[in-house]
Amino acid sequence: MDPPVPKHLLRSHSSPITALYCSDDNKRIYSADSSGLVVVTSSFALRAITSWKAHSDGVLGVEEWENSVITHGRDNKLHVWACIHDLPEASGLEGSSSSSLLGPQPTLNYSMDVNALNYCRFSLLRSPMFAKSNCKAEDSSLSKESWIALPNLVESSEVDIWTLPSCDRLHAAIGKSAHSSTLDSNGRGEHGIIMALHLFSTISSPTLSSSSSSTHTGAHLRLLTAYENGRVILREYSTPGKAKSVEGRGWEAIWNVKLHNEAILAMRVSRDNSLAITASADHLLGRYEINQSDSSANVSYSVHRTKHPGNSAIALRDDGRICAIGGWDGKIRLYSSKSFKPLGTLRYHKGHCQALEFARSLPETTSTDETEEEDELTEDEKLRRSRWLLGGAQDNRVSIWELITFEK
Repeated sequence: MDPPVPKHLLRSHSSPITALYCSDDNKRIYSADSSGLVVVTSSFALRAITSWKAHSDGVLGVEEWENSVITHGRDNKLHVWACIHDLPEASGLEGSSSSSLLGPQPTLNYSMDVNALNYCRFSLLRSPMFAKSNCKAEDSSLSKESWIALPNLVESSEVDIWTLPSCDRLHAAIGKSAHSSTLDSNGRGEHGIIMALHLFSTISSPTLSSSSSSTHTGAHLRLLTAYENGRVILREYSTPGKAKSVEGRGWEAIWNVKLHNEAILAMRVSRDNSLAITASADHLLGRYEINQSDSSANVSYSVHRTKHPGNSAIALRDDGRICAIGGWDGKIRLYSSKSFKPLGTLRYHKGHCQALEFARSLPETTSTDETEEEDELTEDEKLRRSRWLLGGAQDNRVSIWELITFEK
């Protein structure tokens, strides 16, 4: 059998690819590189819609949010740009390589100063349940905002949580050590700097109310952090009656696990927040089952030992059953997320694979009006596009792979 080859290749960058994102409707592919350039490509025509110099240094993350696009750069800036959904496709040959700016440039709405020492991208929590169910009456405006977690502005071993679009800091210095002497001059705490993080909220199981015989459910704000020393910690905010916190007060560790011998280079959490996978400079992959029903200290975890060190990118399919791991050797390896059974290896990139992203399995229509593009797509074509896997590497290229379903 012939080895698999990419279905498409995008050659819109002249610098190594550092971040990828696919819109919820699978119409737009966002790719970003180490020079700060962001390119938006139509997944239908495979032509660039627009490109712009979002940052003066490498891009750590890019993501659509509401009617905006968030970019996070190594230049210690987080930018929120105006909506670019309806821009026409840029002129030029399909797949041509160019570092020049294409198409109408998006408008910068506002920016935030951030700490990018960690190479740790932001984590966005849209319309948090925690805000809706637990904020006080005077804080009801919080329920209309999204929250974003970022490394602390001063100490790279701690986390801050901000609101968007107000840019108000709700929680400061989460994970702050009780002893300041444990921090070195570079902001490294006892576990080192934070390498990856994930912010989410969850509804607990019904519990008996102390004031009545009725039961109720509560929303909990949780933060999963991966560290330089290979450790992963899940924390929960234990005082939801207070909308804000400082110096990490009110945040308690639910579990604390160290599976890696080297720094964690990538962490990905499933869309239902039940599963996390980590990769490191070592040859290990970590798997963690996140218990959302209660605050039990027990955690189910496992370690998979690969035959190759240096894994630095992870993607999880929407159903959480398939994961893709990108390596320093440029290969993309597919596994069952439950057993880590190998499902195949994708070989194309000549350099370090730094970014991976699955297309959305169940595209969400953003408009009730059917566009000309959607009219030209059959149901089979939409299904095949939802099985795409995007890969980006140091060879400046984005590969698009069309995978099988892997169903029995």
